[in-house]
Amino acid sequence: MNHANIALIEHTQATEWDALILKQGGHLLQSWAWGELKGQFGWQPVRLAVTDGHRSAAAQLLIRPLYGLSVAYVPRGPVFSGDETLDNALLRALQRFARRRRAAFLRLEPNVLEGAATANVLHSWLQVRSFRPAEPLQPRASIHLDLAPEPDALFAAFSKGHRSDVRRAERNGVTVRVGISAADLDTFYAIMQETAARQEFAIHGRDYYATAQQLFGDAAQLLIADWQGTAVAAFLVFGWGAEAQYMYSGSTEAGLKQGANHLLQWHALRWARERGCCRYDFWGIPDAFGKIARAEAAERAELEAEAQAHPLYGVYRFKKGWGGSVVRYLPAYDQVYLAPLYWLWQRRRGGSE
Repeated sequence: MNHANIALIEHTQATEWDALILKQGGHLLQSWAWGELKGQFGWQPVRLAVTDGHRSAAAQLLIRPLYGLSVAYVPRGPVFSGDETLDNALLRALQRFARRRRAAFLRLEPNVLEGAATANVLHSWLQVRSFRPAEPLQPRASIHLDLAPEPDALFAAFSKGHRSDVRRAERNGVTVRVGISAADLDTFYAIMQETAARQEFAIHGRDYYATAQQLFGDAAQLLIADWQGTAVAAFLVFGWGAEAQYMYSGSTEAGLKQGANHLLQWHALRWARERGCCRYDFWGIPDAFGKIARAEAAERAELEAEAQAHPLYGVYRFKKGWGGSVVRYLPAYDQVYLAPLYWLWQRRRGGSE
C-alpha cells in the first residue's frame, strides 16, 4: 500500500462523517449527533480522519474547557483502520490537536472488548506510545444481546422470571406507547427525577434528553408505559448502525410493582431489531461481573461476593435476565501533558459523559 498520499481531513458534514463511521462499525458515541449533543452541553466536537484513498482511521474528539486549559476525549473510539501507518497518523493528529487546544491530557476509550482478537495488540500499541491505562468514563462492563433470533426465540431465551413479568404486566393492563410530544418528554423526565431521588444517582437536565431525542430523530425511541391512566415507566433508547443502546430509563414504585420495565424492555428490543440492529447493549453493570468472565478460578469467589454486594446488583439481575452475554471493554488510555490538572480532573469527575 502506498502511504505517501495520506491526507488529514477535518469533517464538517454530518452525512459524510456518519457514513464513514458506520462503514467501519463505529459506535454511536462517535456519531455526528452525539458530538452535536455534547456540543450543546459544554464540549466542542472535532471530527478528524486520515485516509490514503482506500482505508481510513477516524475519531470524534471532544474538547472541554478546564481552568483556562482543556481536556481532550475520544468516547468509544478512535475508529482505527487496522493499518499501522494510518492509525499512527491519526494518533499524531489527535495529539497535535489536543496540544493546540492546551489540553491537560488526551483520553482514548476504544470500542474494543477485552476478548477481541485485536485487544492485546492495541493495549500494547497504545502503551508503547505513552498512553497509560485508566478508568473509563463510559461503562467498562456491560451485557450484549444478539438480536439475530426471531422474536419468539428471543423471548424464549429470557429468564423464567422475566418472561413471567412481561406477561404479568400485559395481564394487569400495562400498555406501551411511543412518546413524541413535549408533554411526553416532561413525563419521561418526571419519572427520571423520581427514580434518581429513590436510587440516589445523578441525571441530566430535561434539555439534555430533549436535545438527544431531537438530534437522533428516528434513531431515538421514547417509550412510555401507562397503567390505569398514569405513566409509570419510561425508556429513551437508541438504535444507530448495528447496535442499540439502553441508556436512560426510570420507573415509579407502581411501575416496578406492575413489571412495566420488563414490558418496556421487550418493546425496546423488538424496536431495535426492526431497525436492523444486530446487537443490544444494556449499557453498564458493576465491573466485578465483567472481571469474573476472564478471572482465574481462585479469584472468582471473591469477585462474585464483591459483585453481589454492589448497590447495582439488582440492575445487573434485571439486565442479565434478557439472555445476553457479559462483556468487558478495554480501559481508557490517557496521555498526560499537565500532571497537576490531570490529577485535579480525576478527583472532580463524577458519572459518565
